Amino acid sequence: MTQQLPQIPSTEPELVGVRNFRDVGGLPTTDGRRVRYGRLFRSGHLAHATAEDAAFLGGLGLHTVFDFRNAADHGLDGQDVELPGVRNVNIPLSDPADGAEFWRMVRDGDLDQLRSILADGKGSDRMIASYRAIIRDRTAEHSRVLHALAEDSVPALMHCAAGKDRAGLSIAVSLLAVGVEREAIEADYLKSNDAHRRYRVHRSDPSPDGMSPEVMELLNPLFGAHIDYLTAAFATIEETWGSTDRYFSEGLGLAPETRERLRERLLDEA
Repeated sequence: MTQQLPQIPSTEPELVGVRNFRDVGGLPTTDGRRVRYGRLFRSGHLAHATAEDAAFLGGLGLHTVFDFRNAADHGLDGQDVELPGVRNVNIPLSDPADGAEFWRMVRDGDLDQLRSILADGKGSDRMIASYRAIIRDRTAEHSRVLHALAEDSVPALMHCAAGKDRAGLSIAVSLLAVGVEREAIEADYLKSNDAHRRYRVHRSDPSPDGMSPEVMELLNPLFGAHIDYLTAAFATIEETWGSTDRYFSEGLGLAPETRERLRERLLDEA
């Protein structure tokens, strides 16, 4: 049973051009501490931020924005708006060419084509494989992020396109590193399904046929946050490294003192 998260401060905005924004402050750790508010944020991309959105984000005191999108994402949605005084670090977590034909079918394919690539669990299987691959193959990228957070990069905002998969995994890894309870990480991850946060599906055919209930059901594994995906990522850590501690020490090369600096930067006082 996933536990109830603390109430988000009432000051959380409803941004117009940025989806899925939230502060992950308040999440509990296994030793009774909590993530400090105003230290670590997550969202979808910032390319369509309005002037008001940018003013709010600029007022957060951010040091770094981590953008996990790739060149294909940038071509589709554009570069992030510039936030004065904030460092933008692009660390792609997927190959721009990976699955180009698959995603063209998602965008342009008819019902029969979508059935061929997504029906009978194929969409979920693809997402689970993607989550596993990011954990297993992108250790250098996650190591870079965590070392940056430990050194000087907070407050930080992490985002990808929708803010649920690549950013969701990077947030999960960051939270695991400082000892946040796994159930709390899962509950935060699932908030990406909230109606006002959820990524809008883009299809070439926006007609009732092109966006029919069956089409949306077929696309749901790709555009929803599903706990099986995060569970598969956690399982990959255990299967590959034997424990989360070995994942951080051997997989990501984090020394004990680096993890302690992370805790100092991201958590409330003990």
